[in-house]
Amino acid sequence: MDVAQSLQQRTGSPAEGVWSAPGRVNLIGEHTDYNDGLCLPMALPLRTRVAASRRDDDLVVASSEGFGRVVSTSIGDVGPGRPKGWAAYVLGVLWALREAGHDVRGLELSIDSDVPSGAGLSSSAALECAVGAAASDLFDLGLLGSDERRVELAAACVRAENDVAMAATGGMDQAVALRSREGALLLLDCQDGSVEHVRAELDGHVVLVTDTRSPHQLVDGQYEARRRDCEAAAAAAGVASLREVEPEDLPALLGRVDEVVGRRARHVVTENARVRLVVDALRSGDLDAVGAALSAGHASLRDDFEVTVPHLDVAVEAAVAAGALGARMTGGGFGGSTVALVPSELVEPVQARIREDYVSRGWEEPAFHVATPSGPATREA
Repeated sequence: MDVAQSLQQRTGSPAEGVWSAPGRVNLIGEHTDYNDGLCLPMALPLRTRVAASRRDDDLVVASSEGFGRVVSTSIGDVGPGRPKGWAAYVLGVLWALREAGHDVRGLELSIDSDVPSGAGLSSSAALECAVGAAASDLFDLGLLGSDERRVELAAACVRAENDVAMAATGGMDQAVALRSREGALLLLDCQDGSVEHVRAELDGHVVLVTDTRSPHQLVDGQYEARRRDCEAAAAAAGVASLREVEPEDLPALLGRVDEVVGRRARHVVTENARVRLVVDALRSGDLDAVGAALSAGHASLRDDFEVTVPHLDVAVEAAVAAGALGARMTGGGFGGSTVALVPSELVEPVQARIREDYVSRGWEEPAFHVATPSGPATREA
């Protein structure tokens, strides 16, 4: 049963429309977004779909087979830290739009998603942006009409995640869900919000995503701790953010901060440089350089930023051992997924090697997705 049928079965009336938004995978540029840095993600074919109809009051009634229950909450009851769970990402968007001065009211919603939850593929932003797209159209807000207006909607979705769901994430995920373009990666400058679409010419290679089945969590304090370390490093450097620190500035900065803060800063500064390298390498067709940058990024995330876990490290090592040009964890870390640049003819051997290394450790078998750059949030019906 699709989401429109599900909504009609529950409410007795046809849905007014169906909207969807994609998950994302980040090729390079991790933990740079909240440091005003650079990142190079792409929207995935995996999407979250929302069937919606307007109500005459402030009540939002949302159902989802995947989440397993119906929630019913008034927008007026939403605020920092409430409601809890997946409902925060739904209600939070409507609350943030109202806080921004938009006239939004209650909705009947039915939600379904093939973006795996906990895989580090931005299931939360896909949910937020699908709900936001529905609200924009149903309440005539016009937030899907231009890139500038989509930036405004993305900001509301970020506020929902930060202030209601209480997850201190940056804005990369929402930018991808709303501003991506089919066939291209999104070079996002988080300092000024500008984007550039970089064509994905992979010349007989694919981007292989491995969902390690090691649940990815960003609300246990580790993410916030990394942000504080980065802010401390920027303060020590006398700049507004680590975006203003270049690799040649690192020796002086490392002499002013403790070892942990220094390692966090080194990751962010070198990761920005790797994003620039990968963009140039993609444009010149140097896929070996792309692969080397991915692997260097993983080592930095593992050793300097300390956000990997054994499931991620094993998937990366197995992929490279089986012929990938490079691989790294993707997303916030502490579980989730990896991304690898793999010759097309080696996709099955790489998957087999990762699967074999997992089974030998008694771990649950991973899931795999071949990532093709896809389009942004839109109305489907």
